[in-house]
Amino acid sequence: MPTTLHAPLIGCPRPLSTIPPVTPFGGQYADHRDRVAADRAGRTGGSGQSATRSLRAQLAGLDLAEPARALRGILFDLPHVVADAPKTLTEKGVMDRVDCLGGDFFESVPGGADSYLLSFVIHDWPDDAARRILGNIAAASGSGARLMMIEFVVPPGDTPHMSKMIDQTALGMLAGRERPEEDWRELLTSAGFTGIGVLPTGTPLSVIHATVR
Repeated sequence: MPTTLHAPLIGCPRPLSTIPPVTPFGGQYADHRDRVAADRAGRTGGSGQSATRSLRAQLAGLDLAEPARALRGILFDLPHVVADAPKTLTEKGVMDRVDCLGGDFFESVPGGADSYLLSFVIHDWPDDAARRILGNIAAASGSGARLMMIEFVVPPGDTPHMSKMIDQTALGMLAGRERPEEDWRELLTSAGFTGIGVLPTGTPLSVIHATVR
């Protein structure tokens, strides 16, 4: 079964302003979507260039697929983002093992995968929106499917950490937030996951993993 790789990854621009306004979160977080999209497009030089860099940053992770030729993946993002994916996937030599699908994760995500990977996705959203995304993954995948997220985990107390600086930015400008471990566990449990664990990486990022109940 394939692994689903969700495209808005690793500090890359999120084309959030294109989420259809009929989505229940469309009106409530319209300003948030525009701020995130503008901020990240500004960091990467505009929408076309930023989409390419998004894919390059993400697909660096697909290097792990090269020694595991049996691995197949689904690259899922908004349609105009995945439209640019085949060129980069071909350059990486994995196009024959990746299907590119466009959609909106507030509506649904591709089903049938045994693992789902998200990097720097959930921290962009408040709890209600994040729970909807995660709930859609749980519903699409079925019991036993694995979820892996690359995110910040805010350490307790006054320990200096990059996540705390970014959380202050989110507090002033965006609707998302960085979360301590207990909040990640509560969020994932409420969205239908169990077996939750956090793996430090030796960097400010952690790998948060869980299994669909």
